Parts: sequence; C-alpha cells; structure tokens
Amino acid sequence: MSDYDLIIVGGGIGGSALAAVMARAGRRVLLLERTEAFEDRVRGEWIAPWGVVETQRVGLYERLVAAGGHHLTRHITYDETLDPAQAEAGPLPLGMFKQGVPGPLCIGHPKHCQTLIDAAAEAGADVRRGVDVTGIETGASPGVVFEHEGRSVSARARLLVGADGRSSQVRQAAGVELSQDKPHHWFAGLLVEAADGWSDDLQAIGTEDDFAFLAFPQGGGRVRVYGGYALDEAGRFKGPEGARRFLDAFAMRCSPANRHLVAGRPAGPLLSYINADSWTDEPFALGVVLVGDAAGWNDPIVGLGLSITYRDVRIVSELLTGSDDWAPATFAPYAEERRERMRRLRFAASLQASLDMEFGEAAKARRHSHFERAAADPSLRAHAFAVMAGPESVPDIMFTEAQRARVLGLETMP
Repeated sequence: MSDYDLIIVGGGIGGSALAAVMARAGRRVLLLERTEAFEDRVRGEWIAPWGVVETQRVGLYERLVAAGGHHLTRHITYDETLDPAQAEAGPLPLGMFKQGVPGPLCIGHPKHCQTLIDAAAEAGADVRRGVDVTGIETGASPGVVFEHEGRSVSARARLLVGADGRSSQVRQAAGVELSQDKPHHWFAGLLVEAADGWSDDLQAIGTEDDFAFLAFPQGGGRVRVYGGYALDEAGRFKGPEGARRFLDAFAMRCSPANRHLVAGRPAGPLLSYINADSWTDEPFALGVVLVGDAAGWNDPIVGLGLSITYRDVRIVSELLTGSDDWAPATFAPYAEERRERMRRLRFAASLQASLDMEFGEAAKARRHSHFERAAADPSLRAHAFAVMAGPESVPDIMFTEAQRARVLGLETMP
C-alpha cells in the first residue's frame, strides 16, 4: 500500500488549497514546501470575480476573508487621451460580473499562502516545510525522495501533484513540455505603504508616455502597484534607487490620484519580469497531475494567476473525489477545459497588452480610437469581460482573429 493517496510538491496557493480540500475529503495527503516562511513574490494577490467563485466552491473563501482579504468594488481606466474628470465620472462597478461577489478579492501573497497551508494542516494533511526534493519518480507507483530536518525521506503515493511553480521539478520529471509565446513588454511590481490617499476599494489602470500602471489596494494605505514598459528598457529600474525611480514613474497627468502612490514608501522588493503566456494541452502523465503555474501560466497583464489556480484545484479535486480510478484518462476533462480556458485567456491578455502596454503616437491613437468605438459597441470590450467574469462567459466568436482586428481597429486600416 502507498504511504499516501497524494503527494503534493509545492505548498504555495495551489498546492496548499488542494491539500486542504483533499484532506477534508478524508484522503491521505503529504504536502511538501521548500520554504520555512513565505516571502513577497510580487504577484499572487488579486482574484478576479470568477476566481472568487472558485474559492467559494472549494470552501476556502471565508478563511481568506478572515485573514484580511478585502474586495475592490470600483475600476477606473485612465489614459493620456482622456481627461481625468471624464475617466473618473463613470467608474466601473465590479460587482456586476458575478452574482453575490462584490468584486475582485485582494490579499497579500505571504498571508494568503500561510492561511492555506494552515488550513491544509488543520484538515489533516501531513505538512513538511524546509524540504529539499532530491528525487522524483513518476509512473504507476510515483514517489519522492526529500531532505527534511537533516535526514533523507522516501514516500510513495497513488498520485503525485506538481504545484511547484513555473520551474516545476514534477513537470520536468513527468516529461511534460510547455509552449510559450514571445515576450511583449517588461512588467514590474512593488508593494507600497503609506499611500493613504488612495481609496481602498478602487483599482485602476492607465497609460501615459512610455509607462503603464496598475494599482490594487490591500487596505490600510497599502497598495500593490505594477508598471509596464518597453522590452528594450531592461535596466530602467535596476540599482539601489530603482524602487524610487519606479514610484516616480507613476506621476501621471492623466491620473492625479497617483500622487498618493508616488508619496508612498516601498514595503517590499521591486521585481521585474518579462510578460508571457505558457501552456500545455495535457497537464498530466501517468501518476502525475499539474496545477497552477506548473501547468502553464497566463500573461500577468490580466492578473489571473490565482483565478486559474483555484479553478485547477476545484476541477482536479472534483475528479479525484468523484472516482477511485486515478488513471491518466481521469484527467482528460481537466485537460480539455484548461486547454480552452488558457487559449481564451491568452487571447484576452494579448489584446490587453496591445492596448495598454504599447507606447508612442500610433499606440496612443489606437487606444483613443478604441475608447471611442467601444463606447458605442460594448462587444469591443468582450475580452475584458472574460477576464472578470470568466473566459467561458463570452461567446467563442469573441476569441477570433476577426475580433482582434475589430478591437484594435485593424479592419479600418488600408
């Protein structure tokens, strides 16, 4: 008999959430986490309304709210082509996307991870931290070898779950390869404190000159801010004064409230990374299933990493609790749903990047045209609806090259 039903490698959000759900269902779960303490990773803090529904379906929503998660209820898009008063006159109500969900849910990444790993332990999972996984065996009787508290430990299970992020050891051991598109821009993030003038319920995005910003408040004057800039500016915010230069870039005429962000203090690391989508059409192998970033990720321009992960957890846990047959074919419905989900989200992210993360006069004119045309034809914002309400909420025709041409105004060009 195997030592466990599941061995989950990676105790972050996806791994701990799945461990909590499966341990609650009475399965024997071993959860392995490399770190002794979770650190700010400059992502993994915003859950779209459709992702909030997934947290509810797996029974973790109340814990997240109790841990300090709070909802954002308004959105404003700023732009150098818009008068600030015009942009602020009609904020988008974020409770419109999912019934009973006030809007996206924000919670700091370290607290989020700790809340879930505690939930897994309380549900009965065998949680080990400070672990170094030194060996992985896939196949009909999967197992791991890991170093923990000065000794080498071997364990086997019916199923091995890779929840170990973008450079997943489990994925590599299982021979699952990812596809990846070309980078489009740089994306940097920073946690800011003492930004007390920024409204706790307001998220915003805006583009001006050679910089684009996003802001997501966490409450108490703390705001997670992101900035996008051109690929050829890799060194723009490097060096000891990089965080200060980054915040100074938020001083925009189009968004006067950004002065509160500029006046704030860095409260964590400034990390920059190249945007990209990555995916696999088959996130499983014999004895293995992948969830979260281990199975591929979406361009962070639309911030859907957590929503994707919680849906992964929900679908995989339903398949595992719905059948005692955990053969690869069991995960075919998961692969099919995720394949189409990620295809649609790649399309949405690509459109959003083309609109918000390109700079210069041509890009400025394209955004201005889009604002004017979308005011008369809301279908030109369907990709944004898919981000907030879920990719399945929008007809398939909205994820075609013809729709891309419509949104970007390419059909009117000679």
